[in-house]
Amino acid sequence: AYLSTILKWWWLFLLCTVLGSAASFAISQSTIPIYQSTTTLMVGQSLQMVDPSTSDFAASEKLALTYSEIARRQPVLQTTVEALNLPFGWQRLRENVSVRIVQGTQLLEISVKDAVPERAQATANELARQLIRQSPTSPENATSAQYKEFVQRQLGDLQSKIGQGEARLVELEQDLTTAFSGEEAQKIQDQMTTLQSQVNIWQSNYAQLLGFLGQASPNYLSVVEPAQFPGGPIQPSTLQNVLMAAVVGLMIAGGVAFLLEYLDDTIKTPDDVASVLGLVALGGITRLQGASYPEKLVTVQPEHSPVGEAYRMLRSNVQFMTDGKPLQTLLVTSPGPLEGKSVTLANMGIVFAQNGLRTILVDSDLRRPVLHRIFQLPNRMGLSNLLLAPVTKLTDEVIQPTKVDNLRVITSGPLPPNPSELLGSARLSQLMAELHSVADVVLFDSPPVLSATDAALLANRLDGTILVTDSGRTRREAALRSIDQLQRAGANLLGGVLNRLQKKTGAYYYYYNKGYHSAAQDNHTPRKRSDNHGHPSRKQAWWKKLGLTERED
Repeated sequence: AYLSTILKWWWLFLLCTVLGSAASFAISQSTIPIYQSTTTLMVGQSLQMVDPSTSDFAASEKLALTYSEIARRQPVLQTTVEALNLPFGWQRLRENVSVRIVQGTQLLEISVKDAVPERAQATANELARQLIRQSPTSPENATSAQYKEFVQRQLGDLQSKIGQGEARLVELEQDLTTAFSGEEAQKIQDQMTTLQSQVNIWQSNYAQLLGFLGQASPNYLSVVEPAQFPGGPIQPSTLQNVLMAAVVGLMIAGGVAFLLEYLDDTIKTPDDVASVLGLVALGGITRLQGASYPEKLVTVQPEHSPVGEAYRMLRSNVQFMTDGKPLQTLLVTSPGPLEGKSVTLANMGIVFAQNGLRTILVDSDLRRPVLHRIFQLPNRMGLSNLLLAPVTKLTDEVIQPTKVDNLRVITSGPLPPNPSELLGSARLSQLMAELHSVADVVLFDSPPVLSATDAALLANRLDGTILVTDSGRTRREAALRSIDQLQRAGANLLGGVLNRLQKKTGAYYYYYNKGYHSAAQDNHTPRKRSDNHGHPSRKQAWWKKLGLTERED
């Protein structure tokens, strides 16, 4: 069922996919390309430490979260706009800036999108520089610079004092060796002890200040990878957009197609005739090609086409429905107009006649008769004349012969103002008795069931009734109402025929393309391939394939 729906609506799937792809391609080509450049920063100096601790990494990661927010705030953005003299404000720059923390690391990525690749690169680098400038450990920070300058001065003073102290100790050691008395030696020794203590203090202070100056800080920003010139635009991605649009178009087409199929309550397959309408599916007839009625008489062609064989199978199925009882009069009708009942009746009459049965077709549609047009017969005399005449005279002028042996036609004749009264009169019963004596099978064509009461009046008097439905046109409700009306009239409803069946509807595609042997002519002789007219296959016009040609009743 799904495959059948896809095959039916293949043009919609193709159309939506092509339109979506074409629209996406056109939009992508007209869109201004956008470039992106990224600068990578590292928060903290843990990698420079010999033995970094877990707390150092944790502090750096938390600081990275803070710097990711600061990078998109007004102070950093505004100074970047002023430094580069950008032609827009910091609010617009913020829309083009994205900051990402590399998961599980201290790395911070600042990305900038811009229509100008050079400006995207410069802006990303400048944002990183401005963020570093506003950090506490920035070399350009005034407080930090004063602190470092003070420490460096102190280190210089201590270095000078340590050098002088050590030189003085060397001199005192020399004086100690030349001392003349114990008292003088003790005095020199006391001076050396005091000076050594002072030098030790100076050296300790120097080591502490030197450690502070070179201490690795977690609140330190450095550029790991500067922004590079973009190799190509990131937007629009034409190929990706086209593929996505094609998929979306395909999904939309699928949704529309299956929704339409779900909402479609028409009879589509012979299985619907059996399951939905509760009728025996007597046959399925594919759409007949041809602009005129004579071209639709496919059963008169010398070559056996698949659709001609379908009519012969229909004849066999009707005969099987008699259960041994004689079936001499048969009504062919439909729920509504233009559903192909008259053409179906004409081809059925031909196959009955070809089977050696004396067959008469009666055009009892006294409102819109078409049998005279199908067989190209005059319509001066017909059924209306017989029903109005006091005495029934079945002359050749009334029962007109056709080009098919054993087949004759009674046309409608002049259209009366009261067709229902004529069809319900006793004269019709007398006429049917006369027809029984001159024909083996009499097929009656009537108006649609729902258009007038004529079909119900005829069905009550005839041996059997066949309901013709149009595939994809006859609605279930109309068909069910027709069946109910015929059953209430006491009709012997033999079954239903599905007309204009699509060749690719499920299993019927193989059935109509491969052909089969009819029940009456099952001689195991291979059939010659032909089109559904019985003519040699020829190319079909595209407008006919769409089913837009006029429907004939």
